[in-house]
Amino acid sequence: MNKAAVKMTTSAPEKGRLPAHELIYRQLRDLVLFGDLAPGQAVTIQGLTDRLGAGMTPVREAIRRLISEGALEFQGNRRVCVPLLSADNISELIVARQWLDPHLSQRATERANACDLDDLTAMDAALDEAIRRGDLRGYLELNYRFHQRIYELADAPILADMADGLWLRFGPSLRVVCGRLGTQNLPDKHKDLLNAMRAGDAETAARAIREDVIQGMEQVRQSLGAPGASR
Repeated sequence: MNKAAVKMTTSAPEKGRLPAHELIYRQLRDLVLFGDLAPGQAVTIQGLTDRLGAGMTPVREAIRRLISEGALEFQGNRRVCVPLLSADNISELIVARQWLDPHLSQRATERANACDLDDLTAMDAALDEAIRRGDLRGYLELNYRFHQRIYELADAPILADMADGLWLRFGPSLRVVCGRLGTQNLPDKHKDLLNAMRAGDAETAARAIREDVIQGMEQVRQSLGAPGASR
């Protein structure tokens, strides 16, 4: 097992220590986050119950939590769906991420040690391998875990929660973008970020992640046919 896999495995609480409702919430959250539930496609609560192999009560609770987080919408007739992003939604997400991600990356650069950088480098190498193999699901998860690790290193839990919550809004659309473009055409500014972090250059690290955010979000905008907005 590579370092990235070890980090992804050990950074989360052991499944046996989590209550059943939290496990179901995390499973459903991942289905949304990584685009396994397509934006705009209605699914029944019973269908989700069958898919997750869970009881109706924990599934309903997970759905309620994800609706409150803006990741799902209730459509009536016991159906929910992942919201479709509008042009205004994308513009708001770009504004929010252009501040949050660079700020958190700057803080992470100031706090990361050599072991942290080794972990990030291993994760990025695994991400590159997923791109090479055309492993769409692997790419989406590793890309998220890479950014999530930056948020953790920033040691700013309120801002990290805000940044992490935004992924539930645009993550499902990344699956659409990747499906249309293919993994080989995806932007990668992680190397610039890592080089800046190794040099202890927080400002350059912030610029690198800002470029990464803009490239990714503009691809979402273009893929979904939303008009551009001046920045």
